[in-house]
Amino acid sequence: MAQNKGTLNPKPLPPLAHPDDPKTPAKELFGRRPTPAPVSAVTHDGATALTSTPLESRTIGFYAKGCLAGGVALPINGKTWQVMRLSRNRNWGHANLVAFLERLSKKGAKQGWPGLLVGDMSQPRGGPMITGHTSHQVGLDADIWLAPMPDRELTPAEREEMSATMVVGADRKDVDPNIWTPAHHAIIKAAAEDPQVERIFVNPAIKKALCREPSGNRAWLHKVRPYWGHDYHFHVRIKCPADSPECKPQDPVPAGEGCGKDLDGWFTDAVLHPKPPPTPSKPRPPLTMADLPPMCRAVLQAP
Repeated sequence: MAQNKGTLNPKPLPPLAHPDDPKTPAKELFGRRPTPAPVSAVTHDGATALTSTPLESRTIGFYAKGCLAGGVALPINGKTWQVMRLSRNRNWGHANLVAFLERLSKKGAKQGWPGLLVGDMSQPRGGPMITGHTSHQVGLDADIWLAPMPDRELTPAEREEMSATMVVGADRKDVDPNIWTPAHHAIIKAAAEDPQVERIFVNPAIKKALCREPSGNRAWLHKVRPYWGHDYHFHVRIKCPADSPECKPQDPVPAGEGCGKDLDGWFTDAVLHPKPPPTPSKPRPPLTMADLPPMCRAVLQAP
């Protein structure tokens, strides 16, 4: 879904008939807030409140169950990055995430990756999204396309319609040697070496290529985790910020590089070509505001 096309004529979502209904999915509420909460969440006398002046970014909750106060937008153009799918309005994040992307783009440009094409980050106030992601809710996740930035500014139509580059081979067991380059390896390694990065999600075939190629210091490899999809982009997740006590961290990354036997299970026939279950599983009910941290209601309702 990260490669779904956008539109040159985005239209506001229609008003909800019953926005205060406790059963209303939180994604429908956060998806209708086109601007960030110009405030920072605080706790006052044991109750959730918001200050009336803009303060620092504040991450609230877990990566897949939370929200964002004081969201910062990554500018759509930089010397070493461009934002894609502008119609989605998902180029928002905690200030630490924006700083990381700017930092990575500059480092990558010095190592042969001309610039980043940045996909989805978070919505202006974080929270669940109507389409595309389970995580990306607290302003600490970003998708980076596995296609280098061209040496010109992309047109609005290109940003909405062009696709990233599929780097995984047709058999799904390795990267495509005609597409994968040392620069792909270098930009993922540069991201993993950043001390702010918690995890990077890639297709298992990409993890296999990274395990095979590096020499010398391999400590960064344990941050790169195999996961379904992620064959057109890699997903970077940064750590809970020090200024966000309400942020819930993820469990530590398992020890070891995650190569060899730890990776082999991803390439079995049962995983690559799964049989449909005899009884289709029921979709999980969408998150409601009651499922999110209480402070997220204040973020959602802020002017």
